[in-house]
Amino acid sequence: MALWGWAGPGEKVFVTTGWDNKSDSVKVSNGARWKLKVKTPAAGGPFNINITTRGKTITLQNVMIGEVWVCSGQSNMEWSYNNGEKDTRNELAGCATNNIHFLNIPKTTADAPQDDIKAEWTACDSITIKGFSAVGYFFGKKLQQQLNVPIGLINSSWGGTPAEVWAPEEAVTTEPVLKAAAAKLTPAAWWPHQPGLAYNAMIAPFVSYNIAGAIWYQGESNTNTNDTYSKLLGTMIGAWRTAWKKDFPFYYVQIAPYLEGNDSTKYGTALFRETQQELLKIKNTGMAVTMDVGETRSVHPRDKRSVGERLAYIALNKTYGLHNVDYEGPQISHFRIDGNVVTLFFKADGTKPGLTTKDGKAPQHFYVAGDDHIFYPADAKIVGDNVVLGSEHVDKPVAVRYAFTDGPVTNFENKDGLPALPFRTDEWKK
Repeated sequence: MALWGWAGPGEKVFVTTGWDNKSDSVKVSNGARWKLKVKTPAAGGPFNINITTRGKTITLQNVMIGEVWVCSGQSNMEWSYNNGEKDTRNELAGCATNNIHFLNIPKTTADAPQDDIKAEWTACDSITIKGFSAVGYFFGKKLQQQLNVPIGLINSSWGGTPAEVWAPEEAVTTEPVLKAAAAKLTPAAWWPHQPGLAYNAMIAPFVSYNIAGAIWYQGESNTNTNDTYSKLLGTMIGAWRTAWKKDFPFYYVQIAPYLEGNDSTKYGTALFRETQQELLKIKNTGMAVTMDVGETRSVHPRDKRSVGERLAYIALNKTYGLHNVDYEGPQISHFRIDGNVVTLFFKADGTKPGLTTKDGKAPQHFYVAGDDHIFYPADAKIVGDNVVLGSEHVDKPVAVRYAFTDGPVTNFENKDGLPALPFRTDEWKK
């Protein structure tokens, strides 16, 4: 674990750690900075850390050793009880625990990377939980229950922000494609839009802090530039990992269904979700699917518990090796056409517990098209580990789409309650 701070140039700083009562020292640089790495146990606490220089001692109290995750993005990550989120209400009576700690990073910007923030860790209780990310809390709660170690959660999020502001400025402006996309962003009164501004003030100050990984819920502000989003977020992930000097896990949320206007056939947001899926090609990433918990007329789905827990399932399986924890819903493998009937086959991982629907009805939001590229709603049914579908309007189907419009709230899932991944079998322009 790294500890760092500021003191008079040339002074000596002594650090005593409560878990082993061992003292270490470091000389302050001529730039009035110091940094020291200390050995820690795998998990435990609470402990004290004493930091002394020139006879003055600062004591860090209630220090817990465990797993720390960064929770970042825009409003759906930021959303808390204080914003009207409902699930947290049922947590208030029994949430108090010293094994979950919160750090809320204040919203601020800077033109250059900063090395300090005005924030402090607090233990989870019925007061602190109200202002903390609901997605972050439910993610952390599930980890703590399963791993039985202290969990630290750093909430660094800002509603409405595009991804560009969370990447270092030079990572965006030195890439012509990303620079051009950033120039298309519309300035807003409530959040920054220039590359690097949030990164400098809300990420850079703690890149020396050891983290287990990051979770991310953002994208709605970038749907108009979906063709560059995978490159943008991939660049941001790479820049964060470079800053931390480790390829930490990065798990993110596929944005939920929502529809602007009354045209239910629009699929601009579907194209964006498709772009988000491309990020799974990046090493050590994972995506939580939210097609079943969206609200067609709201960009802020109220079900934050499911989102946080699905992110936790990914972490438990992929980061912590609990391979009995299912984290993927049905994903298409291939399809077969027999006359006017299409049979969909799914990857084994997503169908381990079997296919079903949330409401017991037939699977919804399947579409089929012929050579004319016109998609019609398909009648679909689950047959074993496959889905069989067709439409009376399409005699010779050639392509299938599932949940590939802006606002389809779906019911198709596996028997662990994880929703199917949206897909299309075509690459048509419309």
